[in-house]
Amino acid sequence: MTDNLPSRDWCLAQDAADPLAATRGLFALPDGIIYLDGNSLGAPPVAAAARAAELIGTQWGQGLVSSWNSAGWVDLPVRLGQMAAPLIGADADEVIVCDSASINLFKLLSTAIAMRPERGTIIMEAGDFPTNGYIAQGLSDRATIRFVARDQVADAVDTDTIALCLTHAHFKTGQVHDMASLTMRAHAAGALAIWDISHSVGALPVDLNCAAADFATGCTYKFLNGGPGAPAMLFAAKRHLNAARQPLQGWWGHADPFAFEADYVPRGDIHQFLTGTPPILSMALVETGLAIHRQADMALLRVKSQALGDLMIRLIEGRCADHGFVLVSPRDASQRSSQVSFAHPQGYPIMQALIAAGVIGDFRAPDLLRFGFAPLYVRFVDIWDAVDRLAMIMDSRTWAEPRFAERQAVT
Repeated sequence: MTDNLPSRDWCLAQDAADPLAATRGLFALPDGIIYLDGNSLGAPPVAAAARAAELIGTQWGQGLVSSWNSAGWVDLPVRLGQMAAPLIGADADEVIVCDSASINLFKLLSTAIAMRPERGTIIMEAGDFPTNGYIAQGLSDRATIRFVARDQVADAVDTDTIALCLTHAHFKTGQVHDMASLTMRAHAAGALAIWDISHSVGALPVDLNCAAADFATGCTYKFLNGGPGAPAMLFAAKRHLNAARQPLQGWWGHADPFAFEADYVPRGDIHQFLTGTPPILSMALVETGLAIHRQADMALLRVKSQALGDLMIRLIEGRCADHGFVLVSPRDASQRSSQVSFAHPQGYPIMQALIAAGVIGDFRAPDLLRFGFAPLYVRFVDIWDAVDRLAMIMDSRTWAEPRFAERQAVT
């Protein structure tokens, strides 16, 4: 079964010729660990530790409150938005970094409802990332939330649709929606298009303005390496900035926050999507990840991402053919993001055994083993070694040890 599979030496040769090979040194990766979970939490940039030390020791420790001005803290949400904009096909004045993707989605859905007061329905994909649905359900007193199957999304849009709200790349399978065509479908019905790009940005080309997207939000802590729970990005097309009114009206979105006026007056630009005081410590670390991605060639990154996924599929299906793994991600690399998922009835203990063997992926209920490929630091030989350890775990039934069945709080 393995005679025609790529060898480890072949993988080493691919790494030697990889034009992105040098970027691995920009990340702090533990020795002996193969990290295939960058689609959940990216590895820390080497520069993050020095940035944190400067922020705490000098800017906060010495500058204290004056650093809001002298260190530019006050402008950080906008500055990060300007750094992120080219990565998502947006103009610099259309993106801001603030809050979480969930909070930002609440803002955007609420804004869409206010912009289409004569309509009553928001269309979402059934089986999409659950928290997006939870956020939408929190607005069910203002709109009907309709969940439809993936292949029925386009047909579900009608003249009562407020917005089509979708995740660009599915969190379980990595399958990618055609953003441009679905946005066009929404607009043809007079609806808005809101995109969650959390599993796309930093992993594949995203062009919100080319697709004519109305609004979007996305994590910075996955492929962008911003750190655990780092603030998210929010995109609002500039054509909407005068009409858009988000509900969480805080002082940082006020036209003159330090005038301390009694009534809210929104700024007429992307600032109006800010609410409370920005979390400067975590926001500053986002800057280190964005700086790396700003220098990366997204076309090269995408080619490598697809090749890594293809390699993993080929090796698992070749070396673990008799062990019951079923591919659930698209086989066509152009149809998936930078991840591959396999279903297996014993997915949880298998993943725990794999983590114990030094290969970190993750598990998604009910039965998925999920592997993410951050091309800036994942090598071809990492894929070969990961599947080699998986094959040993399956052949020896190591996964059946009782300790691997014990559920952790985070899977």
